[in-house]
Amino acid sequence: MSNRMLAACPSSPNCVSTQAQDVGHAIVPLRYRKSRAEAKEGLKEVIRSLPRTKLVKEDEGYLHYEFTSLLLRFVDDVEFFFDDETKTLHFRSASRTGYSDFGANRTRMEQIRTLVGETI
Repeated sequence: MSNRMLAACPSSPNCVSTQAQDVGHAIVPLRYRKSRAEAKEGLKEVIRSLPRTKLVKEDEGYLHYEFTSLLLRFVDDVEFFFDDETKTLHFRSASRTGYSDFGANRTRMEQIRTLVGETI
């Protein structure tokens, strides 16, 4: 389970992933100190506080959300994977349509990083 890979980012600049190798798409993963179950509940609580989010899929170490933009109703897919061996929370945030997101996916994930802070 610890070797789960998130889908690679497309070449377009509207995606960030902790598993990406290139500077344009790479983003630093989160670390968690609590148990995976507690960390997952903490993350879910943070995301519940954000507008226009919908949990699409969940299993023991994985979460998939849809985030919908306010004005144009664009949908972004945001996935989280908890690697319990290294206590690392990997994630990928990508726009479904379009080319550029003007940094929206990176900004969202940095906002989530800030909101999660020390809670997981």
